[in-house]
Amino acid sequence: MTAADAKEKPDAKFSGEQKSYLEGLISGVQAKRAAQGLKPLGEGGGAGEPVGPDAAHLKAQTKTEASGKKLVDPEKWKREEHPFDAYSRLNEQAAKNEFPKPPDNFRWRYYGLFYVAPNQDSYMCRLRIPNGILSAAQFEGVARIAEDFGGGYAHVTTRANLQIREIAAANAINVIEGIQDLGLTSRGSGADNIRNVTGTPTAGIDPQELLDTRPYARSWHFHVLNDRSLTGLPRKFNVAFDGAGQVAALEETNDIGFSAVEVAEGAVVPAGLYFRLVLGGITGHRDLARDTGVVLPPADATKVADAIVRVFVDSGDRTNRNKARLKYVLDAWGFDTFLAAVEEKLGRKLDRVTRRM
Repeated sequence: MTAADAKEKPDAKFSGEQKSYLEGLISGVQAKRAAQGLKPLGEGGGAGEPVGPDAAHLKAQTKTEASGKKLVDPEKWKREEHPFDAYSRLNEQAAKNEFPKPPDNFRWRYYGLFYVAPNQDSYMCRLRIPNGILSAAQFEGVARIAEDFGGGYAHVTTRANLQIREIAAANAINVIEGIQDLGLTSRGSGADNIRNVTGTPTAGIDPQELLDTRPYARSWHFHVLNDRSLTGLPRKFNVAFDGAGQVAALEETNDIGFSAVEVAEGAVVPAGLYFRLVLGGITGHRDLARDTGVVLPPADATKVADAIVRVFVDSGDRTNRNKARLKYVLDAWGFDTFLAAVEEKLGRKLDRVTRRM
């Protein structure tokens, strides 16, 4: 029975104080259900499954707990309040010149903001620059933001990206929105998200490259930005495209690597240019991605990457941050089982080429 039912039911004898209590209780339950992606009570929302773009993540969290395991704190924070639903609070903290407590420190990384204390009592903001390409005007704009709201400098990262440091709490919104004014974004560049997509550094200007990676990096970049269900993964996730030019993209250090290859006549696919798929690399861990034997038309890269990420959403470890990367799913399942799950998501088989290309 809802609080509204209690008001309308003739034989319900509740005092005004009791009615207020019930209304508050029901409101709290409804708010919690909404945060968990569940339908409101009274709308088919008994013990129903989560709905909406966060449903797969919420189901994975529930499945973890049902197996008797405990979620790590970041998983609890994501379930309590999705970071992209909390921008108004970030704005309020900036207005008060306040830095965040740990739960919000994690959430604000979804906006590219990292509170880096104790090294610095300030934020660092990481951008998203697909394939490391930005215009001269955008580069100048980033420099202006760094001077006006940061420490007056920006660092270049290993993912062909930029980071602005020494940002006061009061300037957090100024930096995020200033970056967006430039036609750039910092959204999803930190925490449990798909990080900045890398590609061949000399893409489009290397005469020896097999493939210009820029359009494929751009396609993946916008696909990720515009699909909330691809945020809040079990752990961070890296994707790279290599066009087989003179300067490598180091795709083997990524969770997903697409390497341009030329397939000759006589293979199981028509001769031509393809991406070869490698999986399970971790930057800095000396653990390189392994070849799957899968080749795919470059135009299919975004669809295949999407299916891989969704299998990871369902199966990644949400109890141990040190074992939550894709590599550990591959170690536990084996490549054949994992690729079968990817094919199920795709709704078709992937082509494999085992002979020399």
